[in-house]
Amino acid sequence: NYQNKEIERLKRWEHKNKDGKSRAGNLDAFAYMVLVDEDINRREMHRYLYRDRSHLAVYAKAMFGLALYKLEDVSNLDMILQNIEQYLVQDDENQTAYLNLPNSSYWWYWYGSEYEAHGYYLKLLSRVEPKSPKASRLVKYLLNNRKHATYWKSTRDTAVIVEALAEYLTASGEDRPDLTLDIYYDGRMAKTVKIDAENLFTFDNKFVLEGSDIATGDHRLTLKKNGKGPIYFNAYLDYFTLEDFITREGLEIKVNRRVYRLKEVEKKIKDVGARGQVVDRRVEKYERVPLENLSRVASGDLVEIELEIESKNDYEYLVFEDMKAAGFEAVNVRSGYDGNEMGAYVEYRDRKVCFFVHRLARGRHSLSYRLRAETPGKFSALPTRAYAMYAPELKANSDEIKLMVVDE
Repeated sequence: NYQNKEIERLKRWEHKNKDGKSRAGNLDAFAYMVLVDEDINRREMHRYLYRDRSHLAVYAKAMFGLALYKLEDVSNLDMILQNIEQYLVQDDENQTAYLNLPNSSYWWYWYGSEYEAHGYYLKLLSRVEPKSPKASRLVKYLLNNRKHATYWKSTRDTAVIVEALAEYLTASGEDRPDLTLDIYYDGRMAKTVKIDAENLFTFDNKFVLEGSDIATGDHRLTLKKNGKGPIYFNAYLDYFTLEDFITREGLEIKVNRRVYRLKEVEKKIKDVGARGQVVDRRVEKYERVPLENLSRVASGDLVEIELEIESKNDYEYLVFEDMKAAGFEAVNVRSGYDGNEMGAYVEYRDRKVCFFVHRLARGRHSLSYRLRAETPGKFSALPTRAYAMYAPELKANSDEIKLMVVDE
């Protein structure tokens, strides 16, 4: 069979260099996991895979880890977990965990699949540490990154992840809750919910306060659990603020607006003249001077707006609306694709500049455009708004900024 042939190739390399193959690969880890699951264990392949573990993709390491768990090879399993978790990133702010995979050079191969790798890692955690915080955080990350409502990227990675989620639910005991949840609002019991295995997916999971229920001042919402099983909760608050200076907010996505005055500086480069001689040619160059709240600029000054964007997950179809302060006008007036880093479509409108982003990858990004100060006065630029077009609960805003334009 396949594994026997690969073991022979590995043995030939050891005795006769360049004949056979030099190390065990990702497909060997896959085959080994399947065979061990059927109680077929070849010790030679076990040795080769462990020896060559540093050359395996994280996906294949997780598969090998599942085989080691079945074999109760604790010491080698601990090492494989260390090898995998060197790529583990935990975000305490939104309680997620993910693997920052080093797959940039092989992402198109089967073993380069980000979501399948996470799925197999979750399967491994469900067996060795089902009640660890990183397991539940990994589940949340996978759920946050389900891009197509009912599937992730393909039917294959969806099947792997659904299997992993089912294993996690069973191993952690979350499929068998038996608890009563009491919700108190300002010390008064407002709602009681019974949660058990029978109504796990159908219980009343919302508590809504609106209008006169929320008076001015401080309020306290308390959740009290009696029984066994975890409680996961989210809180959403929509309100109209009366703040004079509106501050930045965001969680899954964040946007920070920076404003700069562009100060022209003299810059020359070497160029070729009409007769082939070297000449100095002046080029346009600016120095960015940061502007804080209540900074002053002169009428006619160029101002650059930079939107620093941070995303904790991969998203699609987002809008970033930067509200212009009165007294400032956009330098460019033609909407369209302008070659920005994010490939966003830009619309220059009367009151705001909109960036339509098709895909927003996890990490940090930036967008920028230029304004010119025109009308003297003190003006306020309302916060930049960021939101998902088809999931408006995903949103963020920047700080407000007030600027003064003087006539010099």
